[in-house]
Amino acid sequence: MWRNRGLAVLACILTVLIVAYPDISFQASLDGLKLWFEVVLPALLPFFIMAELLMGLGVVHFLGSLLEPIMRPLFRVPGAGGFALAMGLAGGFPLGAKVTGDLARAKLITSTEGERLIGFTNTANSLFLAGAVAVGMFGRPELGVTLIAAHYLGAILVGLCMRLHRGPESPPAKSQEAYLHRALRALDQARKSDGRPLGKLFGDTAKNSFSAMLFIGGCIMFFSVIVQVISATGLLNPVRAGLSLILGFVGLDPSLSSAVLHGFFETTLGAQLASGTAAPLAAQVTAASLVLGWSGLSVHGQVAAMVSGTKIRLTPYIHARVLHAAFAAIISALLLGPAKFIPASLVKVLPALGSGQYLDGSFGARFLASARLATSFLLILVIILSTIWLLKRIVYISLRSRD
Repeated sequence: MWRNRGLAVLACILTVLIVAYPDISFQASLDGLKLWFEVVLPALLPFFIMAELLMGLGVVHFLGSLLEPIMRPLFRVPGAGGFALAMGLAGGFPLGAKVTGDLARAKLITSTEGERLIGFTNTANSLFLAGAVAVGMFGRPELGVTLIAAHYLGAILVGLCMRLHRGPESPPAKSQEAYLHRALRALDQARKSDGRPLGKLFGDTAKNSFSAMLFIGGCIMFFSVIVQVISATGLLNPVRAGLSLILGFVGLDPSLSSAVLHGFFETTLGAQLASGTAAPLAAQVTAASLVLGWSGLSVHGQVAAMVSGTKIRLTPYIHARVLHAAFAAIISALLLGPAKFIPASLVKVLPALGSGQYLDGSFGARFLASARLATSFLLILVIILSTIWLLKRIVYISLRSRD
């Protein structure tokens, strides 16, 4: 009861602030809308559509059977979690949470496994890190490799830590059937269970994807407005001062306090502010990695909506975000300090990550870049899974010939 009353009071206060600062609210809303339309929508829409189609066609069940021997020993989640991990890393937040919610609603994972899964699959994607942050905010394309490596390595470390999160688990699949036959049977059963004709499946996919994208845009605009109007009142000044002391204690420039504070609410705004401070570049990137790992309350609100209707709790997810923020910041500091030779070598191997091609151009150009990335991801996924199956098949034939 007290919680509901507190939320009601908070909503009233925020409404009064928005009315009291109409100019700031309007401009912040426009900034959020611009960010959503120019960066988030073209980057995420192809991945949302692809995830919905693959789910309806039963490909997720097929991948689940193939990835079971990898995902369960590493992260203590079923093989279907591999699809959430791949889509989350490739598509960015909140796609990992959306796929996890879909898996939980389809009863392919338990609530505990879902809590483990969203802890490390709901991340920023390479398109956003290399394009929007490295190029658009810092103006340094070569930083894309550092941000991507720190963010993804941090996510994997969080996934390994989430193994310690205990609770009910789904039983591992046991079958004497050939590996590929079992996966194909899972695909056929899932497609039969879905039962929608291809036309209806595509229509539902487009409708659900656009609905999800509109919700994400609303969250970005809302939190952009909230951060700006609260900042205008000066209420955050004491918090900013305390945060400056903490940053100075851990060796970061105190001028980054505003960036970290705003990043607590909206990660993109925090990263943008970090890139504009007078702090050294290494400190700027470390602070940006910190807020990108945390993801911001805006993304957390999106995650809550994506897992609604399931028994997945958000408390373990919040703990995972804190871990990811710490891991990403530490790895970034190392890659820009003692281990700076690693991103320098990766830029030579993967020159596309050191260019600004993902951000340049119109909405259509960005959408095509995202679609190309989604298609490349799908082809790579097919090649990896085919290789896994061939290796398993070779081992199976070898053992059978010995018998």
